[in-house]
Parts: sequence; C-alpha cells; structure tokens
Amino acid sequence: MLRIAVPNKGSLSGPASAMLHEAGYQQRKESKELVLVDPDNEVEFFYLRPKDIAIYVSAGKLDIGITGQDLLVDSGANAETILPLGFARSTFRFAAKPGTANTLADLAGKTVATSYEGIVAKHLADSGIDASVVHLDGAVETAIELGVAQVIADVVETGTSLRNAGLEVFGEPIMKSEAVVIRRTGADTEEPKVQQFLRRLQGVLVARSYVMMDYDCRAEHLEQAVALTPGLESPTISPLHNEGWVAVRSMVPAKEAQRIMDDLYAIGARAILTTAIHACRL
Repeated sequence: MLRIAVPNKGSLSGPASAMLHEAGYQQRKESKELVLVDPDNEVEFFYLRPKDIAIYVSAGKLDIGITGQDLLVDSGANAETILPLGFARSTFRFAAKPGTANTLADLAGKTVATSYEGIVAKHLADSGIDASVVHLDGAVETAIELGVAQVIADVVETGTSLRNAGLEVFGEPIMKSEAVVIRRTGADTEEPKVQQFLRRLQGVLVARSYVMMDYDCRAEHLEQAVALTPGLESPTISPLHNEGWVAVRSMVPAKEAQRIMDDLYAIGARAILTTAIHACRL
C-alpha cells in the first residue's frame, strides 16, 4: 500500500482531507483516528503533526506527505516538493518597531524571534547576515515588548495583529508558502501508485479552477463564440434541431466565467449555463 502522511490538525488539516475526499479517497470520521486504511485504493493514511511530516517522509517511513512548504524548509529534511496544492498560502516577513530596521542588512548584530528558526536562520545565512535567532512557539509579537528580541519573523496576512502590537513589516518577504505534496529526495516519482495519486490531486485542482459552459449560438457567430471559449483543446460543437443554430460545450476558467457569459450574450448566444466539474483527467 502507498503510505501517505496527512496533517492531523491546524490550517492544513481540513483542506487536505477535503481534497483527498474529492480525489476519491476515504478519510477519517473522527479526529482521534491516527491511521486509516483505504483498501479500495490501496492507500494507508497516517495523521501526524504537520511539523513532523517532512521528517517521516525524509526517513523513508512514509512514501508521500502533505504539509506546508514552510514546514518542509524549516525542518531541513531530505524531502522535496512534487506538487503544489494551492491552499494554506502564507507569506513570511520581518517586523519590528518603527526605526529599528528598514532593510535586511540592518539585522546584523540583532536578535530575531520566530517560530520558524530553520527558515529564518537559512535566509540570514544565505544573505550573509550575522544575526541571532531565538525560537518561540507562537505569540512572537510579544518578544519585542518583553525584550527577548529586537525583530520578529512571522506569517503576515493583513498585518493587523502586527500593527496592533506597534510593529511594522520591512524588507522583502522571507518566503511564500502553500500546502504541497512532498516525497523523499531522490525517490522514484514515476512509480505507478505515486503517479496515480498525483493525477487524482491534479484532477481536483483543475476541477476547482474550471467550470463547464454550455450555450447555443447562431452558426454565423460560431467563430466569435469559439474565440471566447477555446477550451483546453477545442470546444464540442453539435447542430441543433433549429437550422442555423449550434450547441457549444467548453471548459472555461471559473474566475472568468461571468465575464465570458456576458461576452457570449453580447454576440447573440443564449441558454448559457455553467456547471461545476467534480473530477477530471487531462
């Protein structure tokens, strides 16, 4: 069986399990379950702390893991990303009280508090900056107020919590992260079971990004319509009972669907419908 690590809690857990369910895999019904066997798909799922997943995969104990790119880098594990999943996106930034630092070079000789010591230490070393790094588990904003550090490095979304603490971000982002599928570095990613797993997740990603669009249009307007809905290869065209009309079916990007519907209506298309795609293979 393919042995796969899944986050057991936190922001990665729910979306990861939801994606696996959409891909046709069984998922646990209770959070207390640590192992789930899916015999129909020949997969065994292990629900682990997100920070530990890269270590288990790196050691070869598990074949594949779903974790955050940030957690992979922070662990220093001998594993690599084989598929980005597009959820749990985050950005890591430096922050400090105004006037403390404006650029990365200003960190020389200072102490940086963070929950991601591996990421920050590597970033500073790669940039040739000699600074100290203090590891804290959460609530790093208070590190400056309590005199533990002059600078913090943390996930920044809106920046509201930092501003409330009297801090401001500076410099370029340390890194951007998202949920990823990882495999031990050097392991065979062409293994059939691994490829099947990746194809299923890729199918979910495509299904979430596209909708199926159907509409009717006059034959003389078909070229204009097809230009608006080219599909992945080409749309399906079928003649209608009423002479001079055709039915068109095509996949279109979900985020552009409303604009495309407006443009189709403007050239005379009618009965324009969109439906969700639940799974696909390209």
